[in-house]
Amino acid sequence: MQAAVDRAQVVLGLMREQGYITADQAMVDVSAVQLKEQAGQNSVRYFTDWVLPQLDIILPETYEPIEVWTTLDIGMQRAATASIEANTPKGAQGALVSLDRDGAILALVGGTDYVASNFNRATTAMRQPGSAWKLFVYLAALEAGYKPEDKVNDTPVTIDGWSPRNSNGRNVGETDLRTAFAYSINTVAAQLGNEVGFGTVASMARRFGVNSKVDTNPSMVLGASEMRVIEMTQAFAGIAAKGVAVEPYGITKVTGASGEVLYRREASPGSPVVPDYVVAGITDLLQAAVQTGTGRAAQIGRPVAGKTGTTSSNKDGWFIGFSSGITTGVWMGRDDAKAVPGLQGGRAPAQAFASYMRYAVKSRPVEEFDVTLELPEWQLEPDAEAMFGEPDDYYYIDEQGNMIQPGRDEFGPEDERGPDAPPAASQDFLEEATGGALPQQSQRPQREPRRPPPQPAIKPSE
Repeated sequence: MQAAVDRAQVVLGLMREQGYITADQAMVDVSAVQLKEQAGQNSVRYFTDWVLPQLDIILPETYEPIEVWTTLDIGMQRAATASIEANTPKGAQGALVSLDRDGAILALVGGTDYVASNFNRATTAMRQPGSAWKLFVYLAALEAGYKPEDKVNDTPVTIDGWSPRNSNGRNVGETDLRTAFAYSINTVAAQLGNEVGFGTVASMARRFGVNSKVDTNPSMVLGASEMRVIEMTQAFAGIAAKGVAVEPYGITKVTGASGEVLYRREASPGSPVVPDYVVAGITDLLQAAVQTGTGRAAQIGRPVAGKTGTTSSNKDGWFIGFSSGITTGVWMGRDDAKAVPGLQGGRAPAQAFASYMRYAVKSRPVEEFDVTLELPEWQLEPDAEAMFGEPDDYYYIDEQGNMIQPGRDEFGPEDERGPDAPPAASQDFLEEATGGALPQQSQRPQREPRRPPPQPAIKPSE
C-alpha cells in the first residue's frame, strides 16, 4: 500500500513539472485514499508451483537470468478462479484444469485460496473419480463391439460378492447403452466391466495417460481407485483429440539473457490409441450425458460432451468435458474427505465447468461432434449363414432327435409328417448351402441337425 502511495506522489509531481496539472491540483493528499486490500492471492501460483520445477529437467544447469514462456492464458485463469470461488460449496475445496487440443494448460486452479492453502488439488490430490471413471468402462465395451443403441439390462447384479446399487435405488430393466451412460446406471457399468474384464478397463485408462494405481477388483468400474484431476482431464482430452493421447504441458520455450533459445517444446503428433469408431461412439455417449443425462447443468449453448462423477456419501463431485477443442476437469470436495451435503457432479462442478467454459470458448468457432460410426469390416460382415435362407427354411431337431416343422410350436416325430411330405428345403437351396450340385436320387437326402443360429457380432449383455 505504501508503495502505491509513494508512486502516486511521483506521478503527480511529474505531471505538475511538465505542465499537465497545476500546483494546487498536485496537492492531493494521496495518503488519505482508502485502498481495498485484495483477499487471497493470485491463483496463478498453483500453476507456477507445478511448472517451474520442470525447468530442472528440461534445462542444463545455468545461473544466468532466463525468461520462461508458458501456455497459461491469463483471461482463462481469471475466469477459472472466479468459477471455482463462486460455485464451490462452503467448507469445501475446488480444483480445475483446462487443456487445449495438444495438452497445453490454459488454466489451472488448485484450490479456493492459495494464501490459505497452497496444496495443489489439481495436480497432487488423490481422489476417487466416481462415475467419471465409466469413460474407460464404456471405451472398452465399444472396442469390444458394443454400439450406443445396443440393448442392455439394468437389473440387480452381484459380482464376486459385490452388489452395486444405482443412486436412486431402482432398476429400469431393458434400456440401451446410450441411456445407461447418460444416466450413469451403475449396474450396467458393472455388467460391462465384468464382461470385457476389469484388467481391460484398467489397460484402457493406461492408454489415455492414467498413471495412478488402478485396482482391478469389481468396484473399480465405479471409480474406486484414486486419481488426480489433471490425469482424468488428460484422458478426456484424448477423446477430444480423436483418440490421440495427449500429455499436459505448461512451458513452450525458455530464453537466456541474450535472447538465445535454451529450450523449445517440439510438437510430437501421436497415433490414436483406439479406433475411430470407438471415439465416435464414446463421444456420442458423452454428448448424451450433457444433453439429456446427469450433466445437463454443463450446457453452454454449443455442443458439449462430458461426464459427471459423484462418490459415496457426496465426498467428491466431478465434471469433466470438452467443447470447441478445450477440455476442462472440475473437482470439488473436502480435504479431509468428509461428506459435503448436496455435492453431486451434476450440480456445483458442472455449473463451475459451464461458467468457465462460456468464457474459454467465446472466441472459438462452434464445433459439432462427429458421432458417425464407421464400423470395421468384422462388424459389418453378414452372419455366416445369412446366404442360406430364412429360419423358416430349416427343419429343427429337438433333444430327442424328433423333427420340428418350421413355423410350428408343437414338436413331433418326423414320421408324423407322412411319406409324401415335401423336403426340408428346395433342391436349389440345398445345392447353394452345400456348395455343389447334389446327386439326383429318389431317396430323400439325409438331413443334418441345424447348427445353432449364428450369434450377432454385437451381443447385448442380458
